[in-house]
Amino acid sequence: MSEQPKPLWRPHSAGLLLGLGLLLTFLLTGHGLGGSGFTTALAAKSAALVAPAATQANNYLGPMVEDGNNPLNSWISWQVLGVAIGALIGAVSARRFKLTVDGPTRISQAGRLTLALLGGMVAGLGARISLGCTSGLGLSGAATLATAGFLFLIGFFVAGAFFGLITRRLWK
Repeated sequence: MSEQPKPLWRPHSAGLLLGLGLLLTFLLTGHGLGGSGFTTALAAKSAALVAPAATQANNYLGPMVEDGNNPLNSWISWQVLGVAIGALIGAVSARRFKLTVDGPTRISQAGRLTLALLGGMVAGLGARISLGCTSGLGLSGAATLATAGFLFLIGFFVAGAFFGLITRRLWK
């Protein structure tokens, strides 16, 4: 068996399969794809374990845990778990799984991890403010022809291009 990684999929083939997967998700579950709701559910459950009274009194997290609800029992938790397992299986079977820290080559590994953490926090905040992440609001929203989905995608790509230009010197 070869140790060489399998070639990456062609973008058009991957995009077609993503679109079919999104359509199948809508048909089978009535929901589109998404992921940021899982981190909110995890935060609500964690907060309820640490400070139940304060969590129930919170206008944002309270409704998620009222009447003993476990926010981790929602469909999105199972979807995120399935995506993680599927990604692991795909990476291992393609011989592309490895633990590494990628990022700008002109800064240290600690700097790369810090940038990743800050970028993730800003993306997470943006996902909560816009009520959806790239997959939830961008893909699923645009697939349903929601104006918010298209506006989000435009803003996402403009912000990506802007920050890419600002940080490009770090990658040389």
